[in-house]
Amino acid sequence: MYCAHLIVPLHSKTSFERLMKKRICILGSTGSIGTQALDVIGQHSDLYEAYVLTAYNNADLLIEQARQYNPAAVVIAKEENYEKVKEGLEDLPIKVYTGADALCQVVQDDNVDIVLASMVGFAGLEPTIAAIKAKKMIALANKETLVVAGDLITRLANENQVPILPVDSEHSAIFQCLEPGNRIDKILLTCSGGPFRHFTKEQLKTVTKADALAHPTWNMGAKITIDSATLMNKGFEVIEAKWLFGVKPEQIQVVVHPQSVIHSAVQFEDGAVKAQLGVPDMRLPIQYAFSYPRRLSLNGERLDLFTLKDLTFEKPDTERFRCLGLAYEALRQGGNMPCIVNAANEIANRAFIDDRIGYEQIADIIEQTMAKISFTTDNALETYLQTDKEARQYASTLL
Repeated sequence: MYCAHLIVPLHSKTSFERLMKKRICILGSTGSIGTQALDVIGQHSDLYEAYVLTAYNNADLLIEQARQYNPAAVVIAKEENYEKVKEGLEDLPIKVYTGADALCQVVQDDNVDIVLASMVGFAGLEPTIAAIKAKKMIALANKETLVVAGDLITRLANENQVPILPVDSEHSAIFQCLEPGNRIDKILLTCSGGPFRHFTKEQLKTVTKADALAHPTWNMGAKITIDSATLMNKGFEVIEAKWLFGVKPEQIQVVVHPQSVIHSAVQFEDGAVKAQLGVPDMRLPIQYAFSYPRRLSLNGERLDLFTLKDLTFEKPDTERFRCLGLAYEALRQGGNMPCIVNAANEIANRAFIDDRIGYEQIADIIEQTMAKISFTTDNALETYLQTDKEARQYASTLL
């Protein structure tokens, strides 16, 4: 069955106004998820307020967002950009902070109701933990948090009675299909297949960064788009699904569905399958995480079943897309192995974007790092931090 922290009651507030209007801290407001979240907030400004906005490096867009949404505070994590942001907002009563520690501090603000964790990569782990300990509701778009430290995050969420609502389109689809009290037999996690779905092993040897960045369905940041091309993103989603919904690895089946109409499905123990369908619009899962259990109006395209010609389904090929197989192996081993995989993948992904390695070397680097770094089942935060450091250092030597 799915984990209890997904369905614990939302926090009660002492003020009727606070019940009506939720204040949201967006970790990663300048990224793809963050910008679409602000669009949702803008559409429902009577219900939501962008209370804190944060970015790593994009000072110009952070200034633009702050001037439009007038948050109480902003954080620019890269300290070299602090003065630029400070000067850009000096005529407004907006507090400006900088540094990684500030990210962990702003999520604990008493006025924050929801933390949207949409930072990319390992950097999202510690701010999310800080938010959970502060008993903030989590709208989770940063899948690496559960990939790296699913055991720790699950325990902390249950201890603090903090709901974690998924923002990934696939996990939101699964969440929307759940039936409280009815057991999951299998999760059907759909996947577009990426731009290289029909490529042979020989063709994969010569793909370029530009090829990999041309995702057929979704408009995402470079890191996630590359992960989608290798299917590592889907591997991470498999690991995330294990922790969100309390299922075993063998109960999670990846289904290649290039039309991206079915966002994922759940098969129950009686054999019934329930799926969530829709157009590829990330604003829907973002908004549902904010509004759950209510549904709100959302402008945009609607799914027209009469225009659909074919809905096709394929098994993923883990020989051609080795990263997916490595993610499954990490999940089966457990412990700090998914943390090792994530660290090595971040190094290899960045190196591919920087034209330092070829596409197929991404999986090579991950596999070699898995074999080298010491395995442990200890789930302390310090262990994950040390594992991440060691895995990054070793993966960097393989470039």
